[in-house]
Amino acid sequence: MKIAVLVKQVPGGESTLRLNQNGTWINEDAVTYEMNESDNYALEEALQIRDSVGDSEVVAVSMGPDRVQKIIREALAKGAERGIHIQMPQAGLTDSLLAAREFAAVMKPEKFDLVLSGLQSDDLGLGQTGVILGEFLGMSTATLVVETKLETDGLKVKQELEAGWFQWVKMSLPASLTIQSGLNTPRYPSLKGIMGAKKKELKLVTAEVDKARQSIGKVFTQHSEKKTIMLDGSIDQVVEQLISAFKTDIKIL
Repeated sequence: MKIAVLVKQVPGGESTLRLNQNGTWINEDAVTYEMNESDNYALEEALQIRDSVGDSEVVAVSMGPDRVQKIIREALAKGAERGIHIQMPQAGLTDSLLAAREFAAVMKPEKFDLVLSGLQSDDLGLGQTGVILGEFLGMSTATLVVETKLETDGLKVKQELEAGWFQWVKMSLPASLTIQSGLNTPRYPSLKGIMGAKKKELKLVTAEVDKARQSIGKVFTQHSEKKTIMLDGSIDQVVEQLISAFKTDIKIL
């Protein structure tokens, strides 16, 4: 079985986020990047499927500037057999349709049996790329997957629904799945894996950048303000002022 895993590099949760001069994106100079959380679970699920099936291959695929090779190497260190880097300019790609088209152009000749991706990215959170990619590749698709079971005639997946409900869906292969965080326990790369990752194949492909149909016009950061108000008067008057502030300003009553 041939399995592809889409991995995305996103700003780490501990990074200090500052906007660039135009206010259209973050200033990347002060950002520490890491693998997207749900992509990490997708990678682990792919490795577990490979281990259970045998005679299989896991390929880590990422798109972006040269810095994304770090997370591809991380995936290789965890056990993926090889990686594909679709090179793009540093300017952020925000169009899921364009991203899926670029992935499909590179991945279609590979003829993958299974494509796994995280449910959504931690930076943009659009949650569309895996679904659109499945359509471009002519695959059956499923989202919010929290469990997978390979069968002789296809694949069964457990999907998370609203209000704590779940459903099992039977699918044919090839298939594209978007993975929910928490369905497994991602492994850490071993020292042997880290050293071995340097020798594994990392294919470089230049993306044919087309005009995106969606773009970010402005990014805003959250501002917190402090304000101190002194309450004067008798106890009853102070209590009335507090109640009024709770109702109208703070809105907790």
